[in-house]
Amino acid sequence: MSDRFLALRLFTRVARSGSFSRAGRELGLSQPSASRILAGLEGEVGAALLTRTTRGVKLTEAGSDYLARIEPILDALDEADHAARGTGELRGVLRAAMSTSFALREVVPRLPEFMKRHPALRIDLLMSDQRQDLINEGVDVAFRFGTLTDSTATARLITTMPRLLAASPSYLQRTGVPQAPEDLGNHAIIFGPASRNSSAWTFRKAGRSVSVHIESRLHLTVQEAAIAAAVVGLGILSSGFLGCRAEMASGALVQVLPDWDMDRIDVHALFPAGRAAKPSARAFADYLAGALAK
Repeated sequence: MSDRFLALRLFTRVARSGSFSRAGRELGLSQPSASRILAGLEGEVGAALLTRTTRGVKLTEAGSDYLARIEPILDALDEADHAARGTGELRGVLRAAMSTSFALREVVPRLPEFMKRHPALRIDLLMSDQRQDLINEGVDVAFRFGTLTDSTATARLITTMPRLLAASPSYLQRTGVPQAPEDLGNHAIIFGPASRNSSAWTFRKAGRSVSVHIESRLHLTVQEAAIAAAVVGLGILSSGFLGCRAEMASGALVQVLPDWDMDRIDVHALFPAGRAAKPSARAFADYLAGALAK
């Protein structure tokens, strides 16, 4: 990688991450080396691009304008390199963001095949049950469940899965099995990340629609914890099928109100707005879409 090209790559990562050390690690540079390279870039440009503060690194006005102009150029170079190779080989770094549960249950088990196909590609999985900021965190592709709130990002539907209610056999033996949605008011409900902003659940059966007001004494911000709470008998959980199918298969959880349908959950791949999607980001989304369809 040429010195200027490296400097531009480093600048974009510092700008997006707000950290010299983090950006340096991604490119195999020490913090002093990263600082020296960017000081050289600012000298060549003839303007201060970054401001160092006690809280991190921020773009100057000139830096913001410079970033907006060079990112599309770097993305186009990635695309040109990929096309020129003509082999489908992917290189560089792919930063993919997703929920922890989705990563552990669906993505990591499928990584070996994808990484075997692309041995020159490095993958950074950013796992959090809080939605990541694609631009500020330098995310190339994010996988989101449910309603999309980022109207500026480019979205691609990956799969659609059923939403269901699940509880442990011990809980249902202790409290009784709900026979209709209205019975849920007499049960303990577990709120995971997807449920904590919901005040009602809607059910459909034979053309009939029923909405039930839901309250919970137990709120968890991590889906894996919500599933674990359901397994130990703390209540009834609303989950996408992918989130609890292992527990359903083992019998640790059983479906509640199986004759009633809930709203299905869309899973989208999101690409940052204003930029062409990286070839590796598109390929990863294609790969997961195909794998989840099986």
